[in-house]
Amino acid sequence: MDTTVVNTGTEGKTWGGGNQPLKASYGKMMMWFFILSDALTFSGFLAAYGFSRFKFIGSWPIADEVFTHIPFFHGNYPMIYVAFMTFILIMSSVTMVLAVDAGHHMKKAKVTIYMFLTIIGGLIFVGSQAWEWATFIKGDYGAIQTNGGNILQFVDTDGNRVAVRDIAVSEHGERVQHERKSGLWFVSEGTLPSYTVDEVYNGLEANPNVLVRTQTLTEDGKKTVLSREESLKQIKENGKLVVEGANLHVNEYGSPLFADFFFFITGFHGFHVFSGVVINIIIFFNVILGTYERRGSYEMVEKVGLYWHFVDLVWVFVFTFFYLV
Repeated sequence: MDTTVVNTGTEGKTWGGGNQPLKASYGKMMMWFFILSDALTFSGFLAAYGFSRFKFIGSWPIADEVFTHIPFFHGNYPMIYVAFMTFILIMSSVTMVLAVDAGHHMKKAKVTIYMFLTIIGGLIFVGSQAWEWATFIKGDYGAIQTNGGNILQFVDTDGNRVAVRDIAVSEHGERVQHERKSGLWFVSEGTLPSYTVDEVYNGLEANPNVLVRTQTLTEDGKKTVLSREESLKQIKENGKLVVEGANLHVNEYGSPLFADFFFFITGFHGFHVFSGVVINIIIFFNVILGTYERRGSYEMVEKVGLYWHFVDLVWVFVFTFFYLV
């Protein structure tokens, strides 16, 4: 007996997406896949940051005391410049939306203008982040690292920060850095700090209104300030190294882990922003040359817009984790 197979069109009904599943082109779908995988990467980084902060919650730096600088202005302006950076990046996302909308209406002139504004916003953000890094690395007040790795800072009787350079008493003599030519093989030493622990101790003795503040937080979220006697004792007995600024080894603001996560996560995000700026520049020149006008579609603007919105959204979470919480 012959068996006849009847094609009822089940295969077509099962898929039906053709080469544009979910009514999206292949390029747009791949951009969404990339964004999803990148979102999981950033989620892992921020989760690791959260766990580390919870573990060292009693000694974690206070963001309002770390990010207090504004270019060309001296003083204490907590979070203002970071808020400005965030505003610029969000506004660049708005101009990108306008560029995509103009592309849907095939308005080349408006796409060009809005893409240009988006690029300017991205460049301002990247430049601001570079300046913030330089300020964070350089430091402001300095501190003493103890033998146990804790950070001791200096404050006056009113609780205001006091810089190491303002109290240290310079001693006569020249400090020599370890070098191989001096016979100290297999010994490495970073850049010498501006002052020694003894110089800072002598300065602390000469300034009775200066106290030591530890990195340990009290119940009300403020750092513990030691008495005059305990301040001198801590520097004398436990002082190991004068710390200026922050890097991957030491951090004058508190736990070195804070600096490690700050450099890694904000640097990783900054790389994304820089990459987005480069891609936007390429798309911008293609718009000027009329490439997408001839294709009859500005979908490339829309695809790079998805990436740019993702970068902005990630910064909202980074901003919240590092600066607000």
